[in-house]
Amino acid sequence: MNFRDHNITIGSVVAELPRASKIFGGYGIDFCCGGHRNLSAVIKEQGISEEAIYLALEEAQKEREETYKDISFNTMSPTVLSTYIEDRHHNYLRETLPEIAELLATILRVHGNKHTELFEVYRLYGMLKSDLEQHLLREETMLFPSFEDEAANQKQIAEQSAIIITEHEAAGEVLEKLRHATKHYQIPEGVCGTYRKTFELLEELEMDLHEHIHLENNILLKNYDTRAGK
Repeated sequence: MNFRDHNITIGSVVAELPRASKIFGGYGIDFCCGGHRNLSAVIKEQGISEEAIYLALEEAQKEREETYKDISFNTMSPTVLSTYIEDRHHNYLRETLPEIAELLATILRVHGNKHTELFEVYRLYGMLKSDLEQHLLREETMLFPSFEDEAANQKQIAEQSAIIITEHEAAGEVLEKLRHATKHYQIPEGVCGTYRKTFELLEELEMDLHEHIHLENNILLKNYDTRAGK
C-alpha cells in the first residue's frame, strides 16, 4: 500500500494494516469515525510531520504484528467479521464496562475532594457505559443477524447501519471529552494504585473502541455508509 497516495483514506490504511491504529492514535488521528477522510488532508490539517508518519507506517508494513499476521479483515464475510467483533470487542466491553464503573466510584469517593475533575469523568463515563450497553444489544439483535441473508435484508442493514454509525459518532464525542477531562489520562502524583489502574483501563477502553468502531464503519458497514463525501 502506498501511504503517500493523496487519495488514500485513513480507514483503508487501518483496514489493510491494523497496526496503523496505534500509529494514528499516537498522533491524535481519528481512525474510527474519521476513517473516511483522506490521510494526506488530515496530516496537513493537524500539522503532523509527513515524513515521520509515513516512515512509521512503512516500517509497520514491513514488520506486521504477530497478532494480525493471519487475519485479513477485508476478506472476511460480513457474518464472519460480525462474529469476530462480537467475540473480541463485545465480550471485552461486557467485562470491562462494569469494572471501570466500580473503580471510578471508588476513586471518586477517596479522591473526589481533591481531584474534582473526577465528577465530570464519572458523569461522562456513565453516559458512555449506558449508550454502549444498548448499542451492543442493537448490533447483536438487529444488525448482525441480518448478515445471515444479506441479499434479503438489504433495507434493514442499511437502516440499522445509519443508526449504528450515528451512535459511533456520539461515542467518539464522549471519548474525546473523557480524554480532555482526564488530561489525556494523566495520572496525578501521590494517588493510589486504584486511581492508576482506573485511568489505564479507561485509555485501554478508548483504544479498543477505536478498533471496534473502525472495523464496523470502515469495513463491515462500508457499502452501507451513505454519508456525503465519505
